[in-house]
Amino acid sequence: MTSTRRTAVLAGVLFLITHVTSVAALALYGPVLNHADYIVGAGPDTSVLLGAFLEVVLALAVVGTAVALFPVVKRQNEGVALGYVGLRTLEAGVVALGVVPLLAVVTLRQNLTRAAGAVTVGKALVAFHNWTFLVGPSLVLGTNTVLLASVLYRSGLVPRFIPVLGLVGGPLVFASGAAQLFGGYPQFSVWAAVTAVPVFAWEICLAVYLIVRGFRPSATARLHAAAAAARPVPSRG
Repeated sequence: MTSTRRTAVLAGVLFLITHVTSVAALALYGPVLNHADYIVGAGPDTSVLLGAFLEVVLALAVVGTAVALFPVVKRQNEGVALGYVGLRTLEAGVVALGVVPLLAVVTLRQNLTRAAGAVTVGKALVAFHNWTFLVGPSLVLGTNTVLLASVLYRSGLVPRFIPVLGLVGGPLVFASGAAQLFGGYPQFSVWAAVTAVPVFAWEICLAVYLIVRGFRPSATARLHAAAAAARPVPSRG
């Protein structure tokens, strides 16, 4: 297996990890996100703690996708490749930041059960988490999706229909995030779910293609040749 093929497989696996961990974490967060009085209740906090752990793994995998793809994508456009790494890192940072308030809910639940105002504090911390979910996996994700999809479309590293999904899904999820930000519709609603479908399809299709087929050999050969031609010829003086 060549280094380029290994890079493709690694990037694809990391994209799949981001989806598995994000969906699993959201399911595990159910008790704290859906019950306003969770902070004053009784019972184990295992599901919330496991959800927090998975979101940390999610954040690491998000950065990993950009780092894994950088050596290949930079041959098409190094500036865009750097921008993608930066925005994916920002997205991961926002995701990780959103873990902290839910861990704080667990701490307060264990130490301040039935304290005055605990429910209000719990609601505020959950709201903190929900806002980070809007900023990271909506607004920032929509932007970095367009960057990567545009490079993949121009380079031909994967079939064109895959980056087209990203070029449609990125702006759509960004616009959806903006609509939620300004009260157009609730953050957790049918409209929010529907507008996320194209960007979800883009990442799943990209992940599966990279794992199964890898980058297109003709495109990688062309990018290698262009990079070699761009290198300065050492002088013999």
